[in-house]
Amino acid sequence: MRPTLTAAVAVTAFTVSGGVLAEDSPHSFTGNVGLFSQYVFRGLTQTNEDPAVQGGFDYAYNFGPASLYLGTWASNISWLRDAGQYTSSSLEWDFYGGVRGSLGPTDFTYDVGYLYYYYPGDVAPGGVRGNTQEVYGALGWKWFTAKYSYSVANKTFAVQDSRGTWYLDLTASVPLGATGLTAFAHWGKQVYDGTDPRNAGGASNDSLFSYEDWKVGLSYVVPSGVLKDLTLGAYYTDTNANDAGYTINGKNIGDSQFVVYVQKFF
Repeated sequence: MRPTLTAAVAVTAFTVSGGVLAEDSPHSFTGNVGLFSQYVFRGLTQTNEDPAVQGGFDYAYNFGPASLYLGTWASNISWLRDAGQYTSSSLEWDFYGGVRGSLGPTDFTYDVGYLYYYYPGDVAPGGVRGNTQEVYGALGWKWFTAKYSYSVANKTFAVQDSRGTWYLDLTASVPLGATGLTAFAHWGKQVYDGTDPRNAGGASNDSLFSYEDWKVGLSYVVPSGVLKDLTLGAYYTDTNANDAGYTINGKNIGDSQFVVYVQKFF
């Protein structure tokens, strides 16, 4: 469950710009690596509150007002094994591509693309593979971004009969003057469609798995010294996720969480 950069510099790769080639080249390669106290995606802990190592690489081709991009990103996880969906699973590996750019000589930006979440491992009896496909579109203005993601396959994060599930992400990321600090805030709404035949009492996916989440935090980019350009950050997140849909090992994985991290972009 790959996170998005628009809410916080902490948790993504694919909107990072820059490159390692000549400045006048239309091609660019970027990367990132980070250590997080835990991996939280859309308000849900993916690692049972244990630390996560994450990183990815991106390629972009700039053709004037827009760029085509392709990338990959990965993190350790435990939620599929913890939930009994897999007998062994410790990796999320994402693949994505799309186009992004500016809307003329304005402060508006857009980003549209496709994202495939791949969860290798052995599926348990009665479990469902977690691999998920989403298409997304985002519109930004200065420090604000709205993003809509739509599930195009019939299994969304190991929930069956869920094609049409969607997630709305509203975020703000505001630099605090010349302090090097950035404040960010996020609100999201996850809505599931369909009915998984495994749901107790024939309950709909919406009644069990739909929820809202929110996040607030700060990040800081080290300006000089040995740690120059290293990003440090922390955020608090919470959800109203249903206990019946999200209780794993006796606790709701959508309960309030606090995350600290250190990350490097290159």
